[in-house]
Amino acid sequence: MCAVETFAMAVLLRDWPTAHRVVLVLDLYTLLFVAGLYAAWTVRPHLLHDDVLRVRQAAHVDLRVPLDRIVAVRRETRATHERADGELNLPVGSRTTVTLQLTAPLAHFTLLGRRRDVTLIRLHADDADALADALTDAVRRARSGSSVRSDRPR
Repeated sequence: MCAVETFAMAVLLRDWPTAHRVVLVLDLYTLLFVAGLYAAWTVRPHLLHDDVLRVRQAAHVDLRVPLDRIVAVRRETRATHERADGELNLPVGSRTTVTLQLTAPLAHFTLLGRRRDVTLIRLHADDADALADALTDAVRRARSGSSVRSDRPR
């Protein structure tokens, strides 16, 4: 849609070269900004490391959840998310697919630095079944003391 707007504004402002250049620069910046937002959503998946799950969303959330803090992993699709104390909802397209229940509050700092303690994390994963299975296995291994090694994005 931004590309269509750029073309339409070029046609509408063709008789005013100064205004055309200013709007063209703004439109090109908007296209670059939208492409950057899209890239931030697609290239920052959740990661499962040795003893921690990194829950990430775009460039503003990067929360490290120790596996020994996870009590339950549920494959749960939700389309509505009301703000509640102790919950962190990270939807994509207004939908989450995996729910993590924690043993104790985990500190999450918002984009502006405000601290929120969360005990329930809802997130979206493209392959929610694979993530839930891998997390369940990793949590089981972490509790038994075995080493977990998986750098593959989930």
